[in-house]
Amino acid sequence: MKELFLGKILSKFSLVVLFLVVGLIYFVDLSNANELGSRENPLRMMFVPSGDSQVILKGGEEIARRLEKATGLHFKTSVATNYAAVIEAMGAGKVDVGWLATFSYVLAHEKYGAELILIVIRFDSPFYRGQIMAGADTGINNLADFKDKTFAFVDPASTSGHLYPKSLLLSKGFDPKVFFKRAVFVGSHNAVVLSILKGEVDGGASYDDARATVAKNFPEVFEKVKIISYTQNIPNDVVAVRKNLNPTLKQNIREGLKYLAKTPEGSKVLKKVYGISGLADLDAFFDPVREAGKLLGLDLGHSRKP
Repeated sequence: MKELFLGKILSKFSLVVLFLVVGLIYFVDLSNANELGSRENPLRMMFVPSGDSQVILKGGEEIARRLEKATGLHFKTSVATNYAAVIEAMGAGKVDVGWLATFSYVLAHEKYGAELILIVIRFDSPFYRGQIMAGADTGINNLADFKDKTFAFVDPASTSGHLYPKSLLLSKGFDPKVFFKRAVFVGSHNAVVLSILKGEVDGGASYDDARATVAKNFPEVFEKVKIISYTQNIPNDVVAVRKNLNPTLKQNIREGLKYLAKTPEGSKVLKKVYGISGLADLDAFFDPVREAGKLLGLDLGHSRKP
């Protein structure tokens, strides 16, 4: 009887242990499933709409697939409706990785502590410049000729399509608020070029040379849209992560993207999305952008870093 009693106790104890082990395994699996970067909880990656949004979205999805193969991390991609949307989403913790225009990064960093992990390289340089263009038949040959004309900027947070061209005009004594007959934001660099080409505005601002992005469908663009002036050099756009992202995730994303940029397939998709030829580690590059923002009296926000 005593042996039978002990056997029952041991049997019940074994069942309890079994349930505990199964529960622990389930808990560990569930915990892993909820980890940021898992299939169930992917990292959220957002792109600014600087060009054709569909092209950027398709390319972004390809970048995510190749990053998954390189790092084992999962990503969910999207293209913002405007530049500010990426900044605010990163600030609210709704986006983990942002592909940001230069001034957008400065705002995201100063306001929300976003951290640069890579800077874009194009034509072997971490710099580019903006340009001011005009329709070939408008009679505009210099900046002064834009007085009382219509003008298109890209987006309030666009560096080459707003911040630097506006700074250039101000430095020459032309205040865009009263200088133009009408100034509008059209959302992308492509849209600026097309607005000039179609005669919807007399001139506009974009990166150098945004005309090439529409030349396939509009080969006459180089004759009908001419360049009037260039801005100073600008640090290229960047890949940034939100504040407080896990350091290991941050490192894996950085190394994964650098690896991607060095492969033929990865290089091809990066070029398709934003004309990127490489990615490099670098923030002092952005001091001139901050100074340009201060010159225009723009509120860069206050860093929320502790």
